[in-house]
Amino acid sequence: MLTKRGKDIRAQVELYSLEDLVPKDHLLRKIDKAINFNFIYNDVEELYSDFGRPSIDPVVLIKIVVIQYIFGIPSMRQTIRDIQVNMAYRWFLGYSISEKIPHFSTFNKNYERRFKNTEIFTNIFIKILDLAEKQGFLAAEQVYIDSTHIKASANKKKFKRVNVKVEAKKYKNKLDKEIDADRQHHGKKPLKKTEKIETKEVVQSTTDKESGMFYKNEKEKCFAYLAHTACDDANFILDFEVTTGNVHDSVAFYDLYNKVYSRFGDKMFAVAIDAGYKNPSIAKTILDSGILPSMPYKRPMTKKGFFKKYEYVYDEYNDCYICPNNKILKYSTTNREGYKEYKSNCCDCKNCDLISKCTNSKNKQKLVVRHVWENYLEEADHLRHEKYVKCVYKRRKETIERVFADAKEKHGFRFTHLRSLAKMKMEVTLTFACMNLKKLANKLWKRRLFLLVFNKIHFQIQIFFHYNPKAIFSKMKIWLLSTV
Repeated sequence: MLTKRGKDIRAQVELYSLEDLVPKDHLLRKIDKAINFNFIYNDVEELYSDFGRPSIDPVVLIKIVVIQYIFGIPSMRQTIRDIQVNMAYRWFLGYSISEKIPHFSTFNKNYERRFKNTEIFTNIFIKILDLAEKQGFLAAEQVYIDSTHIKASANKKKFKRVNVKVEAKKYKNKLDKEIDADRQHHGKKPLKKTEKIETKEVVQSTTDKESGMFYKNEKEKCFAYLAHTACDDANFILDFEVTTGNVHDSVAFYDLYNKVYSRFGDKMFAVAIDAGYKNPSIAKTILDSGILPSMPYKRPMTKKGFFKKYEYVYDEYNDCYICPNNKILKYSTTNREGYKEYKSNCCDCKNCDLISKCTNSKNKQKLVVRHVWENYLEEADHLRHEKYVKCVYKRRKETIERVFADAKEKHGFRFTHLRSLAKMKMEVTLTFACMNLKKLANKLWKRRLFLLVFNKIHFQIQIFFHYNPKAIFSKMKIWLLSTV
C-alpha cells in the first residue's frame, strides 16, 4: 500500500525534554558519565575578572571544542552549525532547544585573550589520563613511540632559504666526557673545545614560518608539523611532543621519553621504536634506565658490491677490527662525533685480491668507524631475537600505528588550518585528549553494562536458592543421569 507523508507535522507542537531526545547509548552520554568538567573552573578562575559583564561559561567553551575534536568536525564555524540542530550536542552543553548558541569566533577570542600560553589544555589531557589510570585501563608495561606528520596550512611553493643555528645535541656533554675518556685510554690528548656556532641552510615557509619542510621517502614534500607520540598497550596516549616538520625523530625522542619515563618508569618493561630511532645514544638511554629496547633490523647502508660492516669482525680484547681477508685494522683516533676510527695497513690493502669489494679510497686504506656507545646498540640487536621483544615490536602496528590511523581518519589529523607551533600544540593536545576520553568513556560504559548484567544474574540466583534450594541439586542429578 502506497503511503504519503504530509508536511502538517512540521507545525505540530509537542512537549519533550532534551533528556528524552538523546539516545541512551549516545557517545556524549558516555562521556558525561565518565568525566566531570567542573575542574576547569579552578584552572581558569584567575583568567577572569571579578566585575564586568557575565562571560560565557568556560566549561561550555571547552565542551564545544571537545565536540569538534571528538567527531572530527573540520572547523569551529561548522561545529556551531551542527550544535544548533543537534539535540545531543545541545544536551551535552546544557543548552535548551530555543537557546542561542555562542558565535563561532567566541572560542578564538577567548583563546587569544585568556587561554593562550596557559596550561589549561595540558591539564585537561592529564586529567583524562589520570582518570584512565585510576580506573585501571592503562597498560604502560609496553610503551610504543613513533611520530606522524600533519600538513601545515602553507603553500609549499612559497618559501625562502635562511640560515639557522644548529642546536647542540641533548647528550652532547655526556658524549664529550665519553670521548675524552676514550682518547685518554688510548694515550691521546683531549680534543680542544670549540666555541664556533654552526649554522645550516633550511627552507622556511613565508606563510607559516614555524612549520618545517617535511621529507620522507616516497611521501610528498610539504610544510608540516610532527606529533611525536607515546602510547601504551591499550592504545591510550601517554604523552607527546610537537615539533616542526624538519626535526628528525631521534632528536625529539629524548624529551618525550623522559616525560613518559618520569611518570610510568616504575611500570615500564619495554619500549618499541622503529628504525628512525635506532642509534647508539637512544639505545644507551633506554638500557641505562633499565628498560628493554625493541628495535627492528636496519639494513646496512653500504654501496652495492662492497662488504657490509658486519663482515668486519670487532676484536674487543685487542680493540681492533679484522677484515674478511684476516688483516687487522688498528685504532687510529676518536673524532668529535664520538666515532672511533680503525684503519688498515696500506701495504696489506694494495696487494689484496678483495680490494675492489673493500674500498675505493685513493690511498688504498680501509676505514671502519665504531661509536663509543656501539656496545649498547649491539645489545639492542641481540635482544631483538628474544621472543618477548619480538612480540612487543609486532604489536606496534596494532597500537601506535592504530592511534595515528584513528587520528587521521576520524579526528582530522591529516592537515591543520591553524598556524604557529603554539596553536598546533593546542590542537594536538585537544585531539589526543579527546581520543583518550572517547576510549575511557566506552570502556566505562561496557564495564557498567557488564555489572548490570552480572548483578541481575546474581539476583536471580539468590531468588532461586531462596525459594527452591533443592532445585539446583535435582537439576544436577538429571544432568548426571543423562550422561550415563
